[in-house]
Amino acid sequence: MQRHFLLGNAERALEFAARAKPILWSARLNLQSVDYCLYHSLAIAAVFQASSPERRAELRENLIGHLESFRRWAESCPETFAHKHALVSAEWARLEGREIEAMRLYEQTIRSASERGFLQDQALASELAARFYRLRGLEKVADAYLDEARDCYARWGAKAKVAQLDQGHPRVRQQAPLVLKPTIEAPVEQFDLAMVIKMSQAVAGEIVLEKLIETLMVIAIEHAGADRGLLILPHGGEYQIEAEARSGRDGVRVRLLGTLVRPSELPVLILEQAIRTQSQVILDDARGEDAFAEDEYICRKQARSLLCLPLLKQAKVIGVLYLENSLASYVFTPARIAVLKLLASQAAIALENARLYRDLADREAQIRRLVDSNIIGIFIWSIGGQIIEANDAFLRILGYDREDLVSRRVRWSEMNPPEWRERDARSLAELNSTGTIQPFEKEYFRKDGSRVPVLVGGALFKEGGNEGVAFVLDLTERKRAEDALRELESNFIHMNRVSMMGELAASLAHEVTQPIGSARNNARAALNFLDHQPPDLDEVGEALGSILGDANRAANIIDRIRDHIKKAPPRKDRFDLNAAINEVIELARSAITKNGVSVQCRLADGLFPVQGDRVQLQQVVLNLILNAVEAMGSVEARARDLSISTQQDHRGVLVAVRDSGPGIDSEHLERVFEAFYTTKSTGVGMGLSICRSIIDAHGGRLWAEANEPRGAVFRFTLPSAEVRS
Repeated sequence: MQRHFLLGNAERALEFAARAKPILWSARLNLQSVDYCLYHSLAIAAVFQASSPERRAELRENLIGHLESFRRWAESCPETFAHKHALVSAEWARLEGREIEAMRLYEQTIRSASERGFLQDQALASELAARFYRLRGLEKVADAYLDEARDCYARWGAKAKVAQLDQGHPRVRQQAPLVLKPTIEAPVEQFDLAMVIKMSQAVAGEIVLEKLIETLMVIAIEHAGADRGLLILPHGGEYQIEAEARSGRDGVRVRLLGTLVRPSELPVLILEQAIRTQSQVILDDARGEDAFAEDEYICRKQARSLLCLPLLKQAKVIGVLYLENSLASYVFTPARIAVLKLLASQAAIALENARLYRDLADREAQIRRLVDSNIIGIFIWSIGGQIIEANDAFLRILGYDREDLVSRRVRWSEMNPPEWRERDARSLAELNSTGTIQPFEKEYFRKDGSRVPVLVGGALFKEGGNEGVAFVLDLTERKRAEDALRELESNFIHMNRVSMMGELAASLAHEVTQPIGSARNNARAALNFLDHQPPDLDEVGEALGSILGDANRAANIIDRIRDHIKKAPPRKDRFDLNAAINEVIELARSAITKNGVSVQCRLADGLFPVQGDRVQLQQVVLNLILNAVEAMGSVEARARDLSISTQQDHRGVLVAVRDSGPGIDSEHLERVFEAFYTTKSTGVGMGLSICRSIIDAHGGRLWAEANEPRGAVFRFTLPSAEVRS
């Protein structure tokens, strides 16, 4: 591209620019990318005015993009890039008709390039300025700039360009031939520059590490005159022989090894010196070198010519090229070494790029395996709501197929139910501030309109970008398992209540028959009063009122029993906990009386209401009371005291059930709440476990302690409705 532009063929230069663009990323950190932007910009400017309107739009976009790149580079390093930015700006000003500004920018470019030693850019700017002034009829000014351009090209060593200028502009004075200074210690005439460029291009053109190694080794062996070569690359904290090349009758054969450096493969002392000093080590005749006479490899192999050349990039050893010739001395001449140095610098860059490319390819393959494994749903999205790509697992979760995705009928913005919009807005705010969305549970609409519970997390591809990736886990099975667990817990709770009602059956029967018997006696009394002559209606009315009261009392007992026996979904109601506890005490009254237990209630006045399932919380209190009554049944010599208290604190309501029974061993105070642990010969060990699960579900805590001076105390807390709100 550069050669064609300098020789006046801008269209041909653009063709080569188009061919270079797909692989430009491999040189993005090198100065080649700067040269690409510069000469591509100048070639665009050269053909712009003669192009069609359609083509001009594309050319303008590319030129403005390059101009922005030069602006950034010039801001970060004006010494290197400011004059290049000025030159491209001058051409853009020329195309827009801002001629005065273009003149100023051409002159600024020439002066800046001259001051900073960029001879080639000074020549280029002078030539473009000459062309600018000649098109405007200012021949003498143009000749002056062209003189300067020819002088700079000659000092740069661009003989073909000087010859072109002399042929195309005979009025320009002829310059005396200049002695061209070489850029390396060996004279340029000693090797074919075209061959060096070809070798460098061959190495730079390989991006696959294995192919690059093979190309590098073949070129090095063929050019240097070696019969064997090794490429040593660092791996972690040690070096490995990555490849071996040998020259034979059928050409150079390369083997990829990946083995550790061993004294049997090369002179380790020479390798260590080359790495340590970061400079070449050359032995013209290894047999006469005393410094390495003790090296195992040199003594055993009797090699003649040896060369160990480090491959450096920014003062870092990327690898080492080891070459040897076992037949002749003084094989590695200064000219060959000069070419190898040029090749080594390009190889270091190419090896680093190939490694980065391989690492990138490996990471991409790993990501692709994750996506294709369909373990979880994955989709790529844009801020605008589009789903750009998705794996089969994601499509399966939502009931879509690949055709829906290709036709853009799947949009993440339309998958969100309305009640999740506020949570989604918070997630987008989190994404904009941190670049990631921490996983959270939500729901998506399926294609058929049904809902699916999911766990979603995501991240932007780059900070401030518009695209990202999201990971989606289907929670349908987990939700089913949770529902089944809740149903099982509900069944256990219900069974526990029914079991307690069974234990109280005899006492409850007595409680029910007592008001029924009283009602029967009152009914007989009413009949007797009716038989009086005249009937005593006042007494009849009083008897009937007593019958009604007895019936209501029996009905209340039956209703409470029914509430505890029937299976109903949990409710969240506000209720008076003290009143609920009094009802429980009445339910357990017969069992309390039968066991000779004395009950003392200390229920706090003005207790805040609690919010929850009244029946379940009464079940907890009833279970604790019956356990206390049963525990005190074994006490013979002392009083059987049961104390039930409530009190209000800053956390809510505290309930305590104390007894004067034998108590609980301190090591068992926590174990009594474990499922299937029991100290009763007839118990199954589920009562207290269920009680704790009920209290936990209500946001409280249930625990046991030793009572003073004897017995046990069970306490539980509940948040009051006021504290909750």
